[in-house]
Amino acid sequence: MLSYRHGFHAGNHADVLKHIVLTLILDYLKQKNKPYWFIDTHAGAGKYSLESEFSNKTSEHLDGIKKIFHDEKKPLALAKYIEVIRRLNGDDQLKQYPGSPWIASQMLSHEDRIRLFELHPTDLTSLLHALGKKHNIKIYGEDGFQGLKALIPPPPKRALVLTDPSYEIKNDYLKVVESLKDSLKRFETGIYMVWCPLIDRTEPLTMLKQLQKLNVKEWLYVSLSIAKPSDDIGMFGSYLFIINPPWKLKEQLQEIMPYLSQQLGLNGHGSYEIDAKTS
Repeated sequence: MLSYRHGFHAGNHADVLKHIVLTLILDYLKQKNKPYWFIDTHAGAGKYSLESEFSNKTSEHLDGIKKIFHDEKKPLALAKYIEVIRRLNGDDQLKQYPGSPWIASQMLSHEDRIRLFELHPTDLTSLLHALGKKHNIKIYGEDGFQGLKALIPPPPKRALVLTDPSYEIKNDYLKVVESLKDSLKRFETGIYMVWCPLIDRTEPLTMLKQLQKLNVKEWLYVSLSIAKPSDDIGMFGSYLFIINPPWKLKEQLQEIMPYLSQQLGLNGHGSYEIDAKTS
């Protein structure tokens, strides 16, 4: 149950999509002079070496962040994302890649709060080492689906909740939907961001249909594929489903996604989709 290690995949095409959108949402939340919470139900190790044994086994970042990091023609909307990665590395060299918790730690103010859940003991230790000494961060070595219930609604009534399990266990797809249903009853105005891999199985699209049927006023869907499902590369893409998205996010994605699909697509097979429900 705890075999998944994100170090093998850090900085790949799915991370690029997830973390670009994460920085855009966090940047939006910062625009109001009111505190908010960032809650990550499956936090991982916090940051990852792109020169580690894990990373070198797959080198997935070479077809991900490596393709856009130094590109001078990237859209302006990627500036904050690239800035955070540069801050981690200290210069223009790409040796480390940040996880969602590290990105949030660089973008939140002293009044904001970060709450992180991680079950894997090794990743939990790394996460505590990377982020555990800040007054506004709490890290829990427990199941994020269960732990989330005790945290919402947060005191400021403003929050972004990120849910991105490994989906190694098929039951995770069901847990995501059930967790969202429960969370929306407690805190219907929160921003919820769900990440899901696109693989040659039925569960991701079945979950998407269930997410689209949730009783919410607004949602935004965006997917990025770098290959055809038949290309036998495992995860050929990923999607994000965002409930209560920032009002400018769709417009920003319409600028970003053509660039990402062109830059990250393999053999010209990059593609994307954007869909939305508005009130």
